[in-house]
Amino acid sequence: MHPAVALAAENVLTHLSVVVALLFPVLATVANVGAPVQHSLLVTAVSWALLCIPAVFRAGLWSGGSGASRRNTSWAAGAFLAFAHICDRAACDKQGIWATKAFLPLLVVFVSESELWSRHLPLPVYNSFDDSASDGGASPEKRPHTKSYKLLAIATSSAAAALACRYSTSATTALGLSSVLFTAAGLVLFENALKTNRDDSDGERRGFVSANGTFSRRQSLEGAQREAHIAALRDVAAIMTIACGIAAFFIEPLKPNGFTWEPVYREYAADWKTVSYHRTVQSVIWMIFVSAIVNTLFFFITFQQGATHTSFLVLFSYTCARLNLSASLSGVWFTIIFSAAALLFTLSSSTSASLDFRSSARFRRVILGLAALSFGLLFIRYASGARHYTPTSNDLSDFDVAAPETPFSPVPVDLKKGHPAEQLIQSAEKKFTDTLSRQSKTLGEAVQEYRRRNGIAPPPHFDKWYEFATRNNVQLIDEFDTITRSLLPFWALKPSTIRARLRLALGDTKENALIGMMIRDGAVVKIENGEDWQQEATTGMMKEFVQYLPDMDLAFNIHDEPRVVVPHDQLSFLVAKARDQDIPKAMKNPSPRNTFSPRPKDMNDGRRFEEAKTTRFNKFAHQQTWTVSRLSCSQHSQARNYEDSPADNLTAYAAAPLGYVYNVSAFSDICNSPSLSSTFGFFERPNAFNIIHELTPIFSQSKISSYQDILYPSPWYWSSRVGYDLDRDTTWENKTNALYWRGSTTGGFSRSGGWRHQHRQHVVRKLNAPEKTSVLVPKTPSSPDPTHPTYLEMTTAEIDRKSMSRLIDVHFSYIGQCDEADCAAMNEFFDVVEHVDGQDAWYWKHLLDVDGNAFSGRFYAFLRSRSLTYKMAVFREWHQEWLRPWVHYVPFSLRGEEWLDLVAWFGGVGPGEGYRKDGNGESRGEKRAREIAERSTEWAGRVLRNVDFEVWFFRLLLEYGRVIDDERENIGFTGP
Repeated sequence: MHPAVALAAENVLTHLSVVVALLFPVLATVANVGAPVQHSLLVTAVSWALLCIPAVFRAGLWSGGSGASRRNTSWAAGAFLAFAHICDRAACDKQGIWATKAFLPLLVVFVSESELWSRHLPLPVYNSFDDSASDGGASPEKRPHTKSYKLLAIATSSAAAALACRYSTSATTALGLSSVLFTAAGLVLFENALKTNRDDSDGERRGFVSANGTFSRRQSLEGAQREAHIAALRDVAAIMTIACGIAAFFIEPLKPNGFTWEPVYREYAADWKTVSYHRTVQSVIWMIFVSAIVNTLFFFITFQQGATHTSFLVLFSYTCARLNLSASLSGVWFTIIFSAAALLFTLSSSTSASLDFRSSARFRRVILGLAALSFGLLFIRYASGARHYTPTSNDLSDFDVAAPETPFSPVPVDLKKGHPAEQLIQSAEKKFTDTLSRQSKTLGEAVQEYRRRNGIAPPPHFDKWYEFATRNNVQLIDEFDTITRSLLPFWALKPSTIRARLRLALGDTKENALIGMMIRDGAVVKIENGEDWQQEATTGMMKEFVQYLPDMDLAFNIHDEPRVVVPHDQLSFLVAKARDQDIPKAMKNPSPRNTFSPRPKDMNDGRRFEEAKTTRFNKFAHQQTWTVSRLSCSQHSQARNYEDSPADNLTAYAAAPLGYVYNVSAFSDICNSPSLSSTFGFFERPNAFNIIHELTPIFSQSKISSYQDILYPSPWYWSSRVGYDLDRDTTWENKTNALYWRGSTTGGFSRSGGWRHQHRQHVVRKLNAPEKTSVLVPKTPSSPDPTHPTYLEMTTAEIDRKSMSRLIDVHFSYIGQCDEADCAAMNEFFDVVEHVDGQDAWYWKHLLDVDGNAFSGRFYAFLRSRSLTYKMAVFREWHQEWLRPWVHYVPFSLRGEEWLDLVAWFGGVGPGEGYRKDGNGESRGEKRAREIAERSTEWAGRVLRNVDFEVWFFRLLLEYGRVIDDERENIGFTGP
């Protein structure tokens, strides 16, 4: 052996206790972080079995120098530790369980020193063979910790602060506290089982009689002790293996599809599902071996140092795991305080430790002072609260909608109060601030607000959803009305009818352009059809909460375009029936149960989709779809007007004089705008169209207002198909003061000159047209008041678009989705530029986002950037309540009379003298542009995270799970 290796091995053996104490928290942290929650009992059972088998070979199957008293203690220790693992698995919530682990050392000390505990559950008191401790053997003699209770309290409080999570359900907290209590009892019992019993050892000294009547030689003292310790380990490991194995059998059924799929973000030779499955199995196997090593070290530390020292190391591993999950400065600081207090506590309670009293007292005072200061600052931080949004105050009143001069014309705006955009921003900011301030702060408030809005109790597992949302710092706890509106008509159908229609739709997923998914026993067990990225991302969005969902089948739309249009007479009947009959039935039950019903008989075991010979979807891509799309509009709406060219209802959404959008929902409601039939690509000739007129639960990423598809957060965004590179962005001052857009002619298929009726072509043409247009300019007041610098009365002025051409940089970079003649015509008509890198957009102050075949996939990246986003969208997405126009972006109409005026106002550019050209001036528009850009960046970082998509999707699937439950009137969450 190499001398260096030999020297290292010698040092390791010499300082084995220190090496074990350092190695244990490292590997325990890895086990805590990496162990899959869904298979934790399986990992525990197999890892302890790996210790039990060699222990059986070493100490025998039964006695091994272990008396009845020792076996009973070992079995009790194993049972308590197994119960702790079962509680952890039942909660299925790492963060919530970790938050309760801070009490472990405190409970260990209490259990080991409590006379009440000893009286009601006598623990065997073991003595060593002689008065001296054996080498490397029995745990060092300890003295009471009475004088160290302050340190223990500091360690417990600091660990609690480091492990704290925003919210835990009462069930999780109860299971966590039970787990800690069981662990503490198991640790103390395990320590006692590892001590050598005098009576047992005396029996061992007497030896035994051989077959020829002679006495065998007496076992050595050290050998008897080692055999007894291995026997105790064997007994604990056996109980752990059996108990956790049985629990795993019932809670974690081992099926071919029993391992939960995980998202994989690279290209592999095999399909992503196979790779995900094998990676999960690989992770389980690795965690088994890591846990086996951790269990071995756990045995050595408990044997050498005792239960108290072990509990501190276990707790330290949880704090490290918590930091790995979500590191924060306060978490690191409180972990340091905990470590210092724990170290001083263990040293002061050990007779073998040499610790100068004066140094100890000084160190103790330092820790007490730091802890007091830290908790004081923590209290001040949370007591003070924080308001992230403070709208700019000015002298303008809220935007008020007045009666129009003629039917269907835009509503008038008082231009004496300033630019209409300023008034709209002021009104939107106030409403948004009010929305933020009224969000529920507790589970009880959330349940009460849900009942106020919907009239019934929230769906089952609402507490788990609230826990998931609150812990991940979701900003808008109550704003999910889009889900309510989407699912409302389904209440009027029997759950069995909904399932039957879905089963027929999934009978041929390829023909019907659907991704089919099956959820069984809290896991995604089957998914088929569609592209790999969409399957993978959709499954990945459900990973953190799928265990709380009932058995269900789901159909996800592959196409960009929506799929379900129910005629208005049927739809209005369904909505009325749901509101007047079906939902009131659920309102009558004062105490519904907080669980979903078992799998219905008409739902299979999840191995395959039942084949269907027919389909109710009709295909007619590249055809006009307006007549079909308006079917769900009311007969009294403008879209159903019997005239060929009825007027748009501009009163519902547009503000004079140029048609500023004051109501985005009304603007995107196609029932108000029959002109969309000849100006929006989806109604001219969609690129794909596969429609059904029966109410069927199809989940789509976006939809037109008249469609009944169920909206869900797009996996396109979750998988970051269009990303934002912060390093490529620049400061506001360095950006070009112009409106920027690059894109292709998506939005519809062009044939026979149809591109002239499509929205993207209309936007690019009008923004670059050499024609006159109207803009608003300041009207110089007769007597300027320097105390009111924001007061600028506006008036209209007609200008040449060419005079402001420097403000527009909007071009096509690709011509497609057209027949040969139309492609050639568009290439000739438009100034098509070269394709550019998408990250180049960040060099412009003003970014335009426009619908394509459906929603634009660049919107979230634009919001994250430091630029101001303008959005023209008819397609609706899930985020209607979460992203507010005039607060986080500037809405554009499709008519476009206000486009140039808004860009000029926000850019600080206008006719005449006195205007800056770079957009960095001090005008109201320039200030507002920068405010909205900064606010959208900050807000996007708080509500457009992947976890926000998951929270919204979780809430949606809980609501949908109730709708398809045969006992939906009898299930729900009543409240804490």
